Amino acid sequence: MAIDRKQLIIDAATKSFSLFGYKATTMDQVAKLANVGKGTIYTFFKNKEELFDEIVTTLIMEMKDSAEEILDESLSFSENLHNVLFKILEFRKEHQLTIKLFQEERDMGTPAVSEVIQKVETVTLNYIKGIIQDAIDKGDIKQCDPEVAAFIMLKLYISLIFDWEKNHAPLEKEEIADLFEIYLFQGLSIR
Repeated sequence: MAIDRKQLIIDAATKSFSLFGYKATTMDQVAKLANVGKGTIYTFFKNKEELFDEIVTTLIMEMKDSAEEILDESLSFSENLHNVLFKILEFRKEHQLTIKLFQEERDMGTPAVSEVIQKVETVTLNYIKGIIQDAIDKGDIKQCDPEVAAFIMLKLYISLIFDWEKNHAPLEKEEIADLFEIYLFQGLSIR
């Protein structure tokens, strides 16, 4: 059985980025973790940035795939959207690489990491925007600006999952769904 050196390098780099962050990861570390010569890395990747980009692209695809698996045509728009948002943020919260990247961006503001965080958020927003646009096209929800709606929904979810927990007990998935339903779909009006 042939050894897939490229995959060994990707796995080692993912491990290094997850443990040490982008800035502290070196090609020497990756070579050592992959048990290959440093030159072998350069047969597949020009530099650390290209290697990092490949890993992040795969991470984004995995995140999107995990969200798409949860879509269910038999559920309402709000139920599907809740499930997708929860799944994406759960992925972000539980995946060691994203945890480390968000931490590095917050603590050090590494430009390459900030770009990646922006890329992840843009892909997430565009994905949610597509779900909202589909619901508008089907007549499931009122006409609105899907980009603004996606932004509001994602930021509300981030706040309820990540920011709320800084000073409160974590909210259960169902509690978040109920809050989402009340504030976004029903509104606060008593009329």
